[in-house]
Amino acid sequence: MGTAIKTGLIIGIIALAEGIAVGRSFAMFKNYHIDGNKEMIAFGTMNMLGSLTSCYLTTGPFSRSAVNYNAGCKTAASNIVMSIAVMLTLLFLTPLFHYTPLVVLAAIIVSAMLGLIDYQAAIHLWKIDKFDFLVCFSAYIGVVFGSVEIGLVIAVALSVLRVLLFVARPRTFVLGNIPNSSAYRNVEHYPNAHHVPGILILEIDAPIYFANASYLRE
Repeated sequence: MGTAIKTGLIIGIIALAEGIAVGRSFAMFKNYHIDGNKEMIAFGTMNMLGSLTSCYLTTGPFSRSAVNYNAGCKTAASNIVMSIAVMLTLLFLTPLFHYTPLVVLAAIIVSAMLGLIDYQAAIHLWKIDKFDFLVCFSAYIGVVFGSVEIGLVIAVALSVLRVLLFVARPRTFVLGNIPNSSAYRNVEHYPNAHHVPGILILEIDAPIYFANASYLRE
């Protein structure tokens, strides 16, 4: 019982993360918003109903979503057509796929995915923030050479690592007074800002707590 609960919890978290990640990826292409709460309710409802008929886990797979997107589907009615096609394939066409090389099926999925890669966004990340680009590239490598789950785990792990590093090693700025005003700005960005005699005004770009106390003291 404990193993079943643990396995179900892990699978549910991965499925939810994958479904929301895929939804947000396609939302960027069509410029619409994805509500994580609604997605969670939808996945939960589908899996509860599906469990009554011994259905497999329901989520938003990237490969099938990519094929659906590149086929030009506009509404959820495409899922009905896809379900009928899958049912007919399982009932009558399965023997024909027995001798089909896996590389042929992989080529179909890869060709559908190539059109979804936003090279300009990756270049923009490289120019803006190298660590964000590392997260993006690592997730891509994880998906291509592993699976969507591996790519998600890598991206989440690197993102959490970045947050921890950002909090444990916060940026600090020395502030100076702008002449003829009560404003204080970073002296590196505002060379005309004056230091207050006998006082060091320091801006810390993170909350102060035990993880960064020693670093700030040094």
